[in-house]
Amino acid sequence: MSDVYAARRGTLRDRCAAAGNAAALITRPANVRYLSGASPLGAVLLIGPGDDVLFCAGAPTGEADEGRLDEQLRVCVLEGPGGDPAVAAGDMAAAARAESLAVEEHDLTVARHRALRSVAPGLRLADLGAAVEQQRLVKDEGEIACLRIAAEIADQALGELLESILVGRTERHLALELERRLVDHGADGPAFPTSVGTGPHSGRSRHRPSDRRVEEGDFLTVCLGAGYRGYRCEIGRTFVIGTTPADWQIELYDLVFSAQRAGREALLPGAAYRDVDHAARSVLDSGGHGEGLAPWTGHGVGLEIDEDPQLAPTAMGKLDACVPVTVEPGVHLPGRGGVRIDDTLVVRPEADGGPELLTITTKELLAL
Repeated sequence: MSDVYAARRGTLRDRCAAAGNAAALITRPANVRYLSGASPLGAVLLIGPGDDVLFCAGAPTGEADEGRLDEQLRVCVLEGPGGDPAVAAGDMAAAARAESLAVEEHDLTVARHRALRSVAPGLRLADLGAAVEQQRLVKDEGEIACLRIAAEIADQALGELLESILVGRTERHLALELERRLVDHGADGPAFPTSVGTGPHSGRSRHRPSDRRVEEGDFLTVCLGAGYRGYRCEIGRTFVIGTTPADWQIELYDLVFSAQRAGREALLPGAAYRDVDHAARSVLDSGGHGEGLAPWTGHGVGLEIDEDPQLAPTAMGKLDACVPVTVEPGVHLPGRGGVRIDDTLVVRPEADGGPELLTITTKELLAL
């Protein structure tokens, strides 16, 4: 893996050089991890002008959630309390007589920006922008393998929950049980706070679990994800509790399922982000549910659960192969509930079989 991280840093270094920057300061934790293999709390990464150096306020602990640091990378542990790794990195760049330093302005606080200017007044600070995030878009097969395992863990946890008694249990209890099962099956932890919605809460996007208890006849929507070696997946399903679904539940479920299928089938290299969104959104719109929809119908996943690309009506750009995304349309009817169906997939060309589905729990409308 050391060669992988060195190659990633080399790509970024070349990009910085082309923009006239001698060095780059990486402060966003996911970007630090992508380029170095680990992201100890508060660590920053200096790319160039000489050796690449990871600055830490304390020695890395080696805990699993930090990741495994590239052994070829130089590590500088600050002595004494209160030291800012970003300021130390800026000081080193200035000492190496770098004329400019590219920084992640979207992550850097105003206070840190001022501190960098004060410690290195002769150093020109430029905006690196989302260069690392763009580099992270297309995943290598090692990254996809981690996402595949994360998806398997999420499928296992959800499958076990479906075999248990649900009536009478609270949304909060079910969410906590799912998160425990994720860890039991080898996850670093949940990829994001688990959402469980019942009855009138079902179908809400990112609903925070409450103390409402599951009742017969409820729609139950579950959205969860597992983190594995830093990589995060997402799955969402909707079920009916304890009885044959009502006609309105079947109709709504079939509509959302058709929208989700249309979005999945649109995931091909070269497809515009907004066209994928339109494929799913137009089905819901034609079914009379165009109002009140979420501003997106999917998004990228990886070291963060909500990465680029965004599958939204105004999103600019086109999909590449080996980009993992979610497709997650949903409809919520106030006072009644609703349906959400969410999968994690990897964009693949048609010659390779089309989109690779990572989350495989059945999408049949089950009565539990």
